[in-house]
Amino acid sequence: MHATKGDRLLVHGRTVGHRDHVVEIIEVLGEHGDPPFRVRDESGHETIMSPGPDTVVRHTEPSHRTR
Repeated sequence: MHATKGDRLLVHGRTVGHRDHVVEIIEVLGEHGDPPFRVRDESGHETIMSPGPDTVVRHTEPSHRTR
């Protein structure tokens, strides 16, 4: 999984009743765009994440990425 700052991760709910959620990558901590990533959710909470197979990268266009 490769990503850059500003991309979003779609994390699928793993069980019935748990919805999908989206987090924004605010820092790439691995080499060459690899995990782990520092992410921020819609409430502003930040954490470090190494996404699993239930996660999809949604790449943003370069002009829309945060700096």
